[in-house]
Amino acid sequence: MNNIKFLSIKGAVLDKIQLENYLEKVASDHVLKKYSDKNTYPIPRLKDNFKFITKTYNFLNSNIKAKINIHPAGEWLLDNYYILEESVKAIEKDLTEEKYINLLGIQGGIYDGYARIYVLANEIVAYTDSKIDSDSLELFLKAYQRKKTLNMEEIWNVGLFLQIAIIENIRQVCEKILLSQIQKYKVENIVERLVEQKETSSFKVKQDENMQNLSFVDMKYPFIEYMAYRLKRLGRKAISYMNVLEEEVKKMGTTVSEVIQKEHFDIAVKKVAMGNGIKSIKKLQRINFLEIFEHINGVEDILRHDPADVYSKMDYKSKNYYRNKIKEISKKTKISEIYIASKALELANLATFEEKSECKEKKSHIGYYLISNGEKDLMKLLLYEKEKIPVDKKMNIYIFSTWGISIIFSFLIGLYIYYSINILWISVLVGLFFYVPILELVIKIVNTILGKTVKAKLIPKLDLSEGVPEQFTT
Repeated sequence: MNNIKFLSIKGAVLDKIQLENYLEKVASDHVLKKYSDKNTYPIPRLKDNFKFITKTYNFLNSNIKAKINIHPAGEWLLDNYYILEESVKAIEKDLTEEKYINLLGIQGGIYDGYARIYVLANEIVAYTDSKIDSDSLELFLKAYQRKKTLNMEEIWNVGLFLQIAIIENIRQVCEKILLSQIQKYKVENIVERLVEQKETSSFKVKQDENMQNLSFVDMKYPFIEYMAYRLKRLGRKAISYMNVLEEEVKKMGTTVSEVIQKEHFDIAVKKVAMGNGIKSIKKLQRINFLEIFEHINGVEDILRHDPADVYSKMDYKSKNYYRNKIKEISKKTKISEIYIASKALELANLATFEEKSECKEKKSHIGYYLISNGEKDLMKLLLYEKEKIPVDKKMNIYIFSTWGISIIFSFLIGLYIYYSINILWISVLVGLFFYVPILELVIKIVNTILGKTVKAKLIPKLDLSEGVPEQFTT
């Protein structure tokens, strides 16, 4: 963990308008680079956070068995630990190191090397106290995009990074919960020994590794608050101990009642923070990110202006195919996704003014320049010309290579027979006989290899889930 950086942004809660203005400023200040740094990859920290959360969860369970009062924020954790477990497993699976490094990074400043979307997610979580829903998230992302555009990969993965940031906050709350519970553990041990004067064998709490390894210097208030609570419950026999406690607290420059008031306020704050975090993770797991994506993504907005009015009527897979094609071109050419989409739209608009062209309707569809023959025109417009093998030439290579391999193997078998029996016509007949099964075998092998190495081309489809429109009926 020594070489791994982790992100934890602190901030006061802002209302929606304040946060929108703040995110606009954040966007203006961000200087970007093509990749994120490997040492800012958040999964190692996420695993460490969950390990600590699990430790807190187990300690709370042991406190319940010992009949020690549980911190209210801890009750949230006990009831919803499985949600955090599911979330962490899903994030670990989805966010690979390669995927993270290929996200746009921040250049310079305190967040140097971090993925831009990772920083943005942490900013949103910090200034909302982990309270996030679909509407507010869309609002905040739009505010950021008023100054800088997020690419498609960032928008699709914002939910993962929001959950990572929330789990970081939950870990911070768990640190307070664990130390608070240890103070209660300590109080129970003291009360049993000194006030109730029980035999050691009958103690319900005993010193353990948690009490031995952690310092109590910064956790005086939880100890004082719980000790006062326990002594008051014991009544008259604890009066002398209560007086000692009051005297010691006065030496700190405060009173027991003030400490109790402050501790109760802190308990309430931690309870709200834990509740917000867990509820937001539940909401993020149910949010339809496709809707948010289509509302805020600049590429989507451009594609919807398709002159042929086809794109908006296509099904989800077809739309995603077009968007992924733009992402591929962007990665290949190092040109903005927005710019590529706008140039494809420009070519489609120009095609609508062509006179007496049989291909006018086809060429006026924006997809013609993304996944069809018009791609070469788009690449030329982007000043990126790289010779591609035509489809018909690829087909010829496939046909002649399978035939050629089959003929060579058939010839070799015929040649082997000839050298064995020295009769030419039988050798030729055997070679011809073996040609067909060899060709079938070669085709199957080649198709298997191509199926695993060549990406299949999707056939775009219209979304007819709500019925077939009048113009498409037969």
